[in-house]
Amino acid sequence: MKIAMAADHGGVDLKDELRAWLVEQGHEVTDYGCNSHDSCDYADYAAPAARAVADGSCERGIVICTTGIGVSITANKIDGIRCALCSEPWSAQMTRRHNDANVLALGAGAVGPHLAREIVSAFLTYEFEGGRHQRRVEKIMALEK
Repeated sequence: MKIAMAADHGGVDLKDELRAWLVEQGHEVTDYGCNSHDSCDYADYAAPAARAVADGSCERGIVICTTGIGVSITANKIDGIRCALCSEPWSAQMTRRHNDANVLALGAGAVGPHLAREIVSAFLTYEFEGGRHQRRVEKIMALEK
């Protein structure tokens, strides 16, 4: 799967660790930065990653900051994005199955690398169920118009 990734200075270590692990798993990862611990603005990195998912360059996205809140708000400002902030695997599973989320937000201060891998695995494994959930997703997406 082709995955867009981005983080600010608070999420760069987790991003780098997850990126290496995802590549080992056979995924193609496009890294939108940041690549430093120097203070930066999460929107400068999360927005391009979300745009890559919205325009189809990448199938899914993962955005990371200290809490996951700032990057999730940013990603959800991009038309076509359904970003969910998850801190355990069940929510990541359900947001794929019921909400067809296409971007996952993680808080590096809330989840460590092992839990983050479990969350990412659930996010990448499960597919959208459609059915009654399809009309709900359509209603959500209509709000962008």
